[in-house]
Amino acid sequence: MSLLKIALAGEGGQGVQSVAEIIAEAAYNEKKQTIYIPNFGLEQRGGVSIAFIQVSENRIGAPKFNKADVVIALSDRAVGRTAVYSDQNTLFVYDDGFKVDAQDLPKEAKRIIAIPAIKTANTELHPRVFNIIIMGAVIGLTNVVSFESARDALVHKLSYKFEKDPALKELNFKALEIGKQLAQASLKEGVC
Repeated sequence: MSLLKIALAGEGGQGVQSVAEIIAEAAYNEKKQTIYIPNFGLEQRGGVSIAFIQVSENRIGAPKFNKADVVIALSDRAVGRTAVYSDQNTLFVYDDGFKVDAQDLPKEAKRIIAIPAIKTANTELHPRVFNIIIMGAVIGLTNVVSFESARDALVHKLSYKFEKDPALKELNFKALEIGKQLAQASLKEGVC
């Protein structure tokens, strides 16, 4: 795997930083080089939270980047804030459960994919796992880490919650798998 640069953004409280930590830990557990840099304002809840992740088989030269290979936006405000990280080589993934103004989408991107994560979480699972659906979609689209490593890192990150309610573990695993299926469906359908 060559260097993969990911910018993940959403509203504070949506689990952006948790998802970034899970991806970074999964990559680390696969003996890959990884850097995770959180970026959020003082108003952690209610403000836009951004996480920058880099994963590579080789040493990573710089902790910051201007353009991402993958941008993941979990809210309409996040779409507007992350469009600047896109160029003609970027896969831009966002949730289609909110109204996005076309002018907020990136001016250039290799591909723009809308995933119905919020709708799917609300109708099939639970509203709180929509971020895990998006994470599953990104892993399915990029193969940044294996699903086994992602599940292990998810268990490590949320073990205290899973101990209190074991059903949450299966719910999160199902969300990860559904995200992968939604990503595969979007590629087959040519959704852009």
